[in-house]
Amino acid sequence: MTAHPDVRSSAQPPAVGTTAAGATAGQPATAGPAADRPAVALRGAELSYGTRVLWSGLDLDIAPGEFLAVLGPNGSGKTSLLRVLLGQQELSAGSVTVAGGPPGRGSRRIGYIPQQKAMSRGLTLRGRDLVGLGLDGHRWGIGLRNRRDRARRVDQAVAAVGATGYADQPVGLLSGGEQQRLRVAQALVGDPEVLLCDEPLLSLDLAHQRAVSELIDARRRAANTAVLFVTHEINPVLPLVDRVLYLVDGRFRVGTPDEVMTSETLSELYRTHIDVVRVRGQIVVVGAQGAAGADQPHHPMAATGGTEQ
Repeated sequence: MTAHPDVRSSAQPPAVGTTAAGATAGQPATAGPAADRPAVALRGAELSYGTRVLWSGLDLDIAPGEFLAVLGPNGSGKTSLLRVLLGQQELSAGSVTVAGGPPGRGSRRIGYIPQQKAMSRGLTLRGRDLVGLGLDGHRWGIGLRNRRDRARRVDQAVAAVGATGYADQPVGLLSGGEQQRLRVAQALVGDPEVLLCDEPLLSLDLAHQRAVSELIDARRRAANTAVLFVTHEINPVLPLVDRVLYLVDGRFRVGTPDEVMTSETLSELYRTHIDVVRVRGQIVVVGAQGAAGADQPHHPMAATGGTEQ
């Protein structure tokens, strides 16, 4: 019989899902201060709204260069976890550090890619100006001696995502895929240690899903950036993921995709029978509404413009 880690709930202390710093799958260790500590550390973390507990007793270290996918149905606390790491929401209990310090708004240590939302066609902001907000959107004015360095860094970020050809066009006239490339550049221009991604593939076609995923993966491998990637659908990033955090109704599981994305584990999490089938390298989940990879619409709130907790 194969040993199988327990599914944990808010009533149980979880096994700590850790990865040695600088030693993630396919990612060599990098010298320097960031390699000596977790990029993200949660200890006894709990988040609740009134009497409703989204998750509790969450102990988690995320190493520099690690790619962690955060999965689960709507309302399970995936986006709320990102808000905690961004400093927009406080934990109900426990502690959190991000890039060696407390989470905080406007920190350049943290890059953030929001959910894909179409921009107004009347928006005249240029693509490169949108990217530049990742450097100075939290400050008033730019010193003269910093303008040249700012322009250089924006140009580099734009080139890294393949957006040079349309960087001077109004963002409102660009396609959804082009806009999302610029959002990736905006998140990376400040050279963050941690990159938080909230459904960055939402509403993109398969080709653009692959392109955006590869851009994020290339960055984390080149700069040893830790990635937390919230998604309903693991298949576009399955080859890139080191570990999965799966949240369901206050219960959670941390492990590799092979450990977590199984019929046994998801059946325990959802407390009903779930079938997980692998077909040509893809995962199909049958039997749970909202499960990642399930054979039904993955974004039921997209049509109404809603945002999950």
